[in-house]
Amino acid sequence: MSTSDIQPKKPQRILSGMRPTGRLHLGHYKGVLVNWLKLQDDHQCFFFAADWHALTTDYANPGIVQQTIWDMLIDWLAVGIDPEKCVIFIQSEVPQHAELHLLFSFITPLPWLERVPTYKDQIEQLREKDLGTYGFLGYPLLQSADILMYRADGVPVGEDQVPHVELTREVARRFNHLYRKPDQPLFPEPESLLMPASKLPGLDGRKMSKSYNNTIELGETWKVTEQKVKTMPTDPARVRREDPGTPEKCAVWDFHKLYSTEDERSEVHAGCKSAGIGCLDCKKVLLKHLEEELQPIRQRRAELATHMDDVRDIVKKGNERARIEAERTMDKVRRTLQMGYRV
Repeated sequence: MSTSDIQPKKPQRILSGMRPTGRLHLGHYKGVLVNWLKLQDDHQCFFFAADWHALTTDYANPGIVQQTIWDMLIDWLAVGIDPEKCVIFIQSEVPQHAELHLLFSFITPLPWLERVPTYKDQIEQLREKDLGTYGFLGYPLLQSADILMYRADGVPVGEDQVPHVELTREVARRFNHLYRKPDQPLFPEPESLLMPASKLPGLDGRKMSKSYNNTIELGETWKVTEQKVKTMPTDPARVRREDPGTPEKCAVWDFHKLYSTEDERSEVHAGCKSAGIGCLDCKKVLLKHLEEELQPIRQRRAELATHMDDVRDIVKKGNERARIEAERTMDKVRRTLQMGYRV
């Protein structure tokens, strides 16, 4: 297994994507987009909306993709993903991904796909959906095609996705072994760039997830965010204002550890334990920091939403850049497989 820190020491080609299955929230921002922002400044990055991947679990409701993909892309631009620094594109607008996936399916042993840990895990977690399809079994191989299409050196992932990158390395190794000379590999073996896990919990202390209805969405109004924070559950021992509490038992405290200054944390901690401050006072400190972070993003988001032609133009240009790069790879693949017919 090959892994490295999220920020490689030398410039590399980076590939990462996100499935458009719902509105982005603060967990996506802290867990993924902040890392993309760091990578785009020093590396050649390709960031894509993985709409085909969304269909692996939501194939019965394709409208979900149509509803959310542009919201997601606007969020990317609003937080600072810069089309001047990276390539932003939609997966299905680059059909070469499907072609390479098909060709890889001919050489990939079935047990390689069946042993991917997330395969059985997601079948267990998503029992209400019929996931007995090739598309679901084969989605890690589609990920391999996504990555190797751009001959990426690194892929930013969480620990649960490392086996997917390891599969990609095996596919690259097998293709090179079958069809290329040892000293002339076509595909590099990419590294997993381990992203720091987001320490941001949901509003109820669990993982921030739309399925738990405990998120702060990047696109919601400040009034909605303010109301969500004000109604966050706190230490159940603080029934009345004068009751002392234990910050470590409160979801708000986890937010303070990420957002508030050391002095503010000391004051909040002491005030909670002594009942010197109320829960609403504690939340006001947090709201100040959330407003500082979120309001500029939401202002940019509102501006982008009123200029959708510009957003679509950015993505159109990104699609074109991705297709050019993808066709370079596929030309080499076709020639390697002796499939360049002249008819």
